[in-house]
Amino acid sequence: MSAAKQMQSANVAQEKRTFNEEMKYLERISPNSWRIKKGCVPNMRVEGIFYVNHHLETLMFEELKQHSTASGVGGFLPAIKQIANVAALPGICKRSVGLPDVHSGYGFAIGNMAAFDMDDPEAIVSPGGVGFDINCGVRLLRTNLMEADVAPVKEQLAQSLFDHIPVGVGSKGVIPMTPKDLEEALEMGMDWSLREGYAWAEDKEHCEEYGRMLQADASKVSARAKKRGLPQLGTLGAGNHYCEIQIVDEIFDESAAKKMGVNKVGQVVIMIHSGSRGLGHQVATDALVAMEKAMRRDGIQVNDRQLACAKINSEEGQNYLAAMSAAANYAWVNRSSMTFLCRQAFAKMFKTTPDELDMHVIYDVSHNIAKVERHVVDGQMKNLLVHRKGATRAFAPHHPLIPVDYQTTGQPVLIGGTMGTCSYVLTGTEKGMRETFGSTCHGAGRAWSRAKSRRTLQYQEVLDKLKENGIAIRVASPKLVMEEAPESYKDVIQVVETCHAAGISNKVLKLRPIAVIKG
Repeated sequence: MSAAKQMQSANVAQEKRTFNEEMKYLERISPNSWRIKKGCVPNMRVEGIFYVNHHLETLMFEELKQHSTASGVGGFLPAIKQIANVAALPGICKRSVGLPDVHSGYGFAIGNMAAFDMDDPEAIVSPGGVGFDINCGVRLLRTNLMEADVAPVKEQLAQSLFDHIPVGVGSKGVIPMTPKDLEEALEMGMDWSLREGYAWAEDKEHCEEYGRMLQADASKVSARAKKRGLPQLGTLGAGNHYCEIQIVDEIFDESAAKKMGVNKVGQVVIMIHSGSRGLGHQVATDALVAMEKAMRRDGIQVNDRQLACAKINSEEGQNYLAAMSAAANYAWVNRSSMTFLCRQAFAKMFKTTPDELDMHVIYDVSHNIAKVERHVVDGQMKNLLVHRKGATRAFAPHHPLIPVDYQTTGQPVLIGGTMGTCSYVLTGTEKGMRETFGSTCHGAGRAWSRAKSRRTLQYQEVLDKLKENGIAIRVASPKLVMEEAPESYKDVIQVVETCHAAGISNKVLKLRPIAVIKG
């Protein structure tokens, strides 16, 4: 049995309560947010908060109600309980935060972020707070093409992208890579892509962490993880990963859009959503095994064994951060390789160069990562280890870690929709810095399990609906079409509107897909 499965079957028992009893620990604090009071689960050190509007809260409470009436064990805890369990972890600062797309996940809910005080010797790092797909993230490329240029060749362009970018679970990359190259890529991140000619110098400027986590140490990544990662570089993978050709459908903030090189409605952009493939998954699995032992040695108590963790400054904690950073670098190299392949496909189709098509990176964000950041807590500047799992960094204007181009607008935040639905570009705000450590949502968030999607939806129906909406699709696995259908997810419009209304990020662009390439 894998470490993940062992931990899943060993949840710490908690008091069983009725739904009405559970609701006593929840309090609405605004039209878009709820507080989770101490006592919701044992040993809470801080309170929890989750951001949902009236539409989204129904899903949250339905999940809690089902948990209250269910008998036996199995599956994940409801997201509200998971946010509360994170609030009980050693060293947590201020609050445990659930964003509007929050839903049950392994350990941490997906859409849960939490920050841990680096100066507290008891503070922990938890792989469950990063996720198995380390540095799963989104990259947006702009072009100077308009919808009228692309519409007549949409099907050919979708096929060209599908041919250029390897997709699917076991897909293998077309970027040549030796074991020595992999070692270098794990430590250099996008600097490797730049050296090898797969990235433009400007790409790095518009990437979180400039595309390179400096504490990465390839020697902390296991041989098994490297073996899994070696053939997969420059591949999209499966699940909710995609490459989409999108059209700018609406501009909410013209000055911010102009800074991003988006000048008018109808402009064509390309969104790439992918992560660290099998390498990142193996890094997380390896760390969970090591941390189980560290918890027993150091006497660390958690409410849910899926929250396996280690003290930040322990050997296990430092090893995980070094390996996680290497996996994050791999993901940035991966998205850079796919950017190279996208640029080639477009240049070939339009018989010109990527430069002539103005195919620059608008931004690249990560939504599964833990990073050391400086934030003000209770009037004091603190060094924190910020875990964002299914949550996106959203720094406010004038923050020193965002590019010069975006100093006045705030950091661009890329919110990927579900297959066939719209995506958004947001920017970070000062209120977000204060309330959520500069974090916002990452996408729509699942509403149905993958199994329920397969049971409920028909492959052909989903494809027909996409065709009706004028969306070209290329997919490697039919079953994934059902799993990733819009019905399987929360409404991304409601998620984004909640973030905007709560003031933790601002809307800039709405993007509509016209072609989808999936695993």
